[in-house]
Amino acid sequence: MSDTRSKRPHYELHYWDGLPGRGEFIRLALEEAGEPYVDVARESTAEHGGVRAMLAPMKDRQAAVIPFAPPFLKIGDLTLCQTANALLYLGEKHGLAPSDEQGKYWAHGLQLTIADYVSEVHDTHHPLSNALYFEDQKPAAKARTKAFLEHRVPKFMNYFERVLAQNPAGDAWMVGASRSYVDLSIFQIVEGTQYAFPLAVEGFDRAWPRLAALRERVRALARIAAYLESPRRLAFNESGIFRHYPELDHRGLATSQPG
Repeated sequence: MSDTRSKRPHYELHYWDGLPGRGEFIRLALEEAGEPYVDVARESTAEHGGVRAMLAPMKDRQAAVIPFAPPFLKIGDLTLCQTANALLYLGEKHGLAPSDEQGKYWAHGLQLTIADYVSEVHDTHHPLSNALYFEDQKPAAKARTKAFLEHRVPKFMNYFERVLAQNPAGDAWMVGASRSYVDLSIFQIVEGTQYAFPLAVEGFDRAWPRLAALRERVRALARIAAYLESPRRLAFNESGIFRHYPELDHRGLATSQPG
């Protein structure tokens, strides 16, 4: 397989350096599509990169399209705000989504549900305010996380497991008969959940075997496997959305709930 990253990039990903976050869902799609891209904040200022360049479209007083926050994706004069919007575009352009109308919007709807999950994960460690440090809201974070692990993780994972089970094309992929950006995003939230709450989701493979199999199926995709071994892949860390704080983890809490 030739490395299409050697082509001149025409995608610009605008997202913070140093954390996977919401930008990682777009990175995974670009990597699986084999499309070269510039991760603007991670480029040197000599290459017209860096945080200032990444934020520039948000501060442009003449622009008609103004992103509220990263991530957003630029393709020439086209600006795609919000992760799900960017993936809707990439799915259609690069065969990462079904081509029929129902399948296209079914995939988009699933991605929006994934976005809901990501927001709830974020609020486990910042339940009161983004302006406060975790240490300033730890009691609220403990209460929020316990409820999240006990009720919300099983609700989401049971739903995604059911989507796989009821896929008319078989349970290999979330939508249709081949991999889509939704599968890549499911991979990311499963990996992130296991990073953040390793004790709470002990037995994940037994509780949600189809999701566990999907995670490994995505990991084995040739381009994804190469990406995961490359320096382009950012490790989960305590500056991102999925954060591991031991005092928030509860052994078996998520996987002990009934399906």
